[in-house]
Amino acid sequence: MDPSKLPRQRRGLTPQMHGRYPDYDVLSQVEHWDEVTRGVVLDRVDRPPAFRFFDERERATLTAFCDCMTAQDSEPRIPVLSYVDEKLFDNRGDGYQYFDMPSDQATWRTVAQGLDQEARGLGVNSFDELSLHQQHKVCHAFAQGELWGGAWATFNVARAFKVVLRDICEAFYAHPWAWNEIGFGGPAYPRGYSAFGNPELGEREPWEGVEAFELDPVPDVEGEGLD
Repeated sequence: MDPSKLPRQRRGLTPQMHGRYPDYDVLSQVEHWDEVTRGVVLDRVDRPPAFRFFDERERATLTAFCDCMTAQDSEPRIPVLSYVDEKLFDNRGDGYQYFDMPSDQATWRTVAQGLDQEARGLGVNSFDELSLHQQHKVCHAFAQGELWGGAWATFNVARAFKVVLRDICEAFYAHPWAWNEIGFGGPAYPRGYSAFGNPELGEREPWEGVEAFELDPVPDVEGEGLD
């Protein structure tokens, strides 16, 4: 789905100010959250972590990569790489590691090297200098495990994509702007759910967003010839 076809956000913020819930702002509910939760969520908006793991060259390349992977090609953007950087610096793993892969820290650094390697093959110095179309092509090849040689020869490329995608999705969908985009109601504690599963009260809580745009993605993808 082309984001430009979605309604413009009228309340709150979403990436690029498009979304299916244009009149929904999860942050309007902050007073209903407990103090600790409220602080954690608001920090994600107001105080993104400073970079401590990636160097300047890696930051430029990987910021462009994260934006490409999350379809953030205009402001406002969620600073995905800031949260990935924090996770890697703090060595907060996910409790497992592929047997044929290096640490997540080494994987991310090698991905940065590999992306810049692909960019040099296309005539520029780094991934962030590529056109958006070229970035998409490189990301597609990465997702298919179809990148070879140089940095890519040092690990399992298909699994490297899974590692970085996992971290990107975790960072993106932990942010309130993404919640606005998908209509997520945010923390329900301590308020709890009153309507959930109750046919008399309805399935939607009064604070949850109302979708203003409906499109079944399956026939849409097929109709666009993207399947």
